[in-house]
Amino acid sequence: MDDRIYFSYAKIHNTVKLLSEKIIESGYHADVIVAIGTGGFIPARILKTYIKLPILTVGLKLYDENNNPASRPKKIQWIDEVEQKITGKRVLLVDEVDDSRITLEYCLRELLRHDPEEIAVAVLHNKLKDKIGHYPDEIGRIYFGEELEDRWVVYPWDTIDIIDHEEKARLQNN
Repeated sequence: MDDRIYFSYAKIHNTVKLLSEKIIESGYHADVIVAIGTGGFIPARILKTYIKLPILTVGLKLYDENNNPASRPKKIQWIDEVEQKITGKRVLLVDEVDDSRITLEYCLRELLRHDPEEIAVAVLHNKLKDKIGHYPDEIGRIYFGEELEDRWVVYPWDTIDIIDHEEKARLQNN
């Protein structure tokens, strides 16, 4: 087995359920979910099952085809409609992993330019390591589904061979 962490869809679903419980128990009532694509799409959709909010999406890319990080994220999908729909709203920004925090910081700063009432962050997995990026001071609510050691995470939606992936996740009890 390699040094990567593999998660099954069932494990992801259960982690999102725990994440939703943390959000609900905190008393945060968002008006809308903003999913960072592509990694935040599936966790955001599962989260919608529990907190019943509409989902808006933005697309950012930090890594190239060989998983090498760029110095800053690149917008690949940023729709004016998203910006119009967050003004004066409570937003829950969703992504799959907080690794370097560069993408989250970039997206938060872009969204804050459009005067939301409040933005909270919900991340499926937070890597326990020093981050390059930082949460803007305006962000007070941050929720993590699970905290992980600093290893490469392979999500089921990123795999070509789902049977092989699920077997690796099963062997890791994930």
